[in-house]
Amino acid sequence: MNGNGHHANAPQALVIDARPKTYSIDVRVFVASIMATMVVAFGSGLMMGPTDARLAVPVLSFLGIELPELVEAPPAAIKSEPIVGAMSTQSLMPSNLQAKNSNSKSATYMIGEVSADGAILVHKEGDDAAGEVTIKQAKRTKTEHVATLGYKIRETHFNIDTPVLEGTGDVPHEREITYDSINKENDGNIRDQTMPSGQHLLVDMKNLEADFLNSESRLARAMQDSVIAGGLTMLSYHCHSLHPAGVSCVGVLLESHISFHTWPDEGVITLDMFTTSEKPLLPVLPSIKELFGIPRVNAETGEKEEVVTVWSHELRGFRTEDARKVHHLDGNSDISKHVTSPLEVVYKEHILHTQTEFSRIDIWDVKERDDTPSYEDGLRLGLAPQDPRWFSYEDKSPCRLLFLDGVLHMDNETDRVFHEALVQPAMFAHPSPRSVGILGGGDGGSLREVLKHKSVTDVTMVELDEKVVSVSKEYMPEISDCSDIVGSTPSCFDDDRLNLVFTDAFAYVKDKVGSKEANGKFDVLVADVNQPENQIEYTDADTVDALVESLSPLGVLVINAGEAPLIVDPRADKGMQPKREAFTKLLEAHPKIASIFVYEDAESGYAAPVAFLVACRDSSCRKRWYGQTDEINYQVFDRLQAMKSKKPALIQFDGATQRSYQIPPRAWETVYCRREPEPFECTYRGLDMTKQLFEYYPSNEDESAFVIRESKEGAEDDAAVYATVDIPEGSYIMPTHLAASLEISEDSAKDSNATAHLEGTGEADVLTDFVDYIDENGHSARDGSGKIYVEIGGSSVIRESDDASEVNIRRWIPVHPDGARPKYSPVYDRHRHSFDVFLVASRDIKAGEEIVKPADLWDH
Repeated sequence: MNGNGHHANAPQALVIDARPKTYSIDVRVFVASIMATMVVAFGSGLMMGPTDARLAVPVLSFLGIELPELVEAPPAAIKSEPIVGAMSTQSLMPSNLQAKNSNSKSATYMIGEVSADGAILVHKEGDDAAGEVTIKQAKRTKTEHVATLGYKIRETHFNIDTPVLEGTGDVPHEREITYDSINKENDGNIRDQTMPSGQHLLVDMKNLEADFLNSESRLARAMQDSVIAGGLTMLSYHCHSLHPAGVSCVGVLLESHISFHTWPDEGVITLDMFTTSEKPLLPVLPSIKELFGIPRVNAETGEKEEVVTVWSHELRGFRTEDARKVHHLDGNSDISKHVTSPLEVVYKEHILHTQTEFSRIDIWDVKERDDTPSYEDGLRLGLAPQDPRWFSYEDKSPCRLLFLDGVLHMDNETDRVFHEALVQPAMFAHPSPRSVGILGGGDGGSLREVLKHKSVTDVTMVELDEKVVSVSKEYMPEISDCSDIVGSTPSCFDDDRLNLVFTDAFAYVKDKVGSKEANGKFDVLVADVNQPENQIEYTDADTVDALVESLSPLGVLVINAGEAPLIVDPRADKGMQPKREAFTKLLEAHPKIASIFVYEDAESGYAAPVAFLVACRDSSCRKRWYGQTDEINYQVFDRLQAMKSKKPALIQFDGATQRSYQIPPRAWETVYCRREPEPFECTYRGLDMTKQLFEYYPSNEDESAFVIRESKEGAEDDAAVYATVDIPEGSYIMPTHLAASLEISEDSAKDSNATAHLEGTGEADVLTDFVDYIDENGHSARDGSGKIYVEIGGSSVIRESDDASEVNIRRWIPVHPDGARPKYSPVYDRHRHSFDVFLVASRDIKAGEEIVKPADLWDH
């Protein structure tokens, strides 16, 4: 080891000098070089780029180039003039600016323009005038933008320094733009500045003339005229021409703005107008179509093409809830959802607007982008298979919509489906309706459906607004067309059975019931008015009582109950339909209502399935409501008038449709069971998956939980069922056998019994035995449907007993605490078969113990 602490033969570390090397430089030289570089770069830009002459003159003079000094003229003398031509040429400079040369006091230089090749032209006038002076500049070479790398897009360039065309707008009157005038409406009232809201109109047009779409002056004129047509005030506008074609313009309005962009080659313009004024913006749309809708000529046919216009209108900003409710174009209104807002509605034609004493009436014709021709359109146009017109909305007939105060009342495409869904279930729930009342229904659709029934002798229709009837007859006559019904008239409104009254429908019923004129009058009462959320009368107990009192003893009431619920909806009285829930509970509490049903139809022309509610005064209504498909089909054939055309009287409703109405969708049950307290039957919405199933297998005793052998009492021909295993309380007894129970109607059982005992035909042993078996092993359904469930499996052998100590099984769902099923319960409607067949152990059952059921098992 040496003196430094290292072994003598150990490798030595490399020693590196870590001191940084430095270079000497004079900071003054460095700064001077940087400044010189900046000056050269700046000067080069001025020399070679398209530079404003007024900026170039002083800079070039500073660099030693002899040029005149600019002297500004009075502002009033300055004018801007457009240049129509090459897009690289800048706008004209003011023509009356003066310049003085220090070496020639009498010379005047007129600054001209920057030419297409980038030269600045200066005109010299005066005593020493020597003609025109030209300052040559090399034209700047186009550079490639990063956006063009990879995917090469079409290049569009525009002059962002100076608009090609601009102005302050032309108005036909002297403007007074002061604080007071700005904040006053036309009637002199101070404009409401506290509501941050507005209206937005979007317009897309195609098949327009290319020259028009490339002309700044023509487009600017159309823009100004559109603003004037809308009663608005333009403060200024600015237009930029684009390369190779197209124009972008924006107009600043006192109320907000208007702007657009054009594609001349494609014949397209997209425009938007926004105003903060409460003045309606839609009336300006026809002017926009007229002013901008210059059609182009088809190069092949030489004919003008049809201009296609697609538009959307929205209410913007934040309105109060009260203001939103009364505005017919609010985003939540039907007229906004179905017509004015969606751009997918590519054809919109406003057929009628009228304001009556009671409501605003609007009629629109519409087509959606995804629409295709109907069956009737195909016949009308003679469309063959694979004809491309089958896939285009252009050959489809427009759908006509009727709105009352912005709420969709009816359309001519689905009116038959809607009115059949509203009227026919209630009509067939009555055994033979003669007197029918219709509340509302001014379009005539409900009236048409009622008049199809042979049994109807009189119809009282109460409509608030006489104008609704006259407008419907004129603009939508097909809805009230009874010309095909045998025994009726061309217009349903002219049928002799109709008594048409123009007054408030609910007030009419209350008045007539109060005076005893309408008590028990109507076999069927159809409320073809607004849904409960828009009809406050449905929450009034006195009104509901009058509706019920107006029904005959077997009477039926039906209403349009609004939008069907969703499974995710909250408790009904806290959700979107609290008034419907209030109305339903008023009916449930009414002593003269025996049963209530809800159903929905998804083909009625609305965005969501439409719900309906039927209430019956007599429980016998259930038997007809729960009718079998073939039963209802026969009733349709037997009870409806024939059609002169031999076509079916109904296009939607039949036995199968009614069968679908008998079981409410699960959302009704889910929302119903969110009531507080939870209804009793909600516990039994499905089999308890924690309980065991104990089956009987006659051919496999080892797997069977039961065995059938001779009764312990030893009675002749008497058998009994015994458990072979321990069965816990609540377990399901022979569920497969019980689910297979035979279902037969009470009418069929009665007819079979009568046939088995016909005099003079001898004994029908087989039929007699069948009838006796039904009597012994069958029980009537507790839902009032008129069905008999007959046990045909091992459960039919289970012994009955009146001794409660012997009994060890019961029905799956116990008797309701109220002693009978509720008047309204989607749970019972959805599970009525299960509630009438399944049995469970009422206590723990030991192996070897006989299974015994109570004698009154199905009596309640």
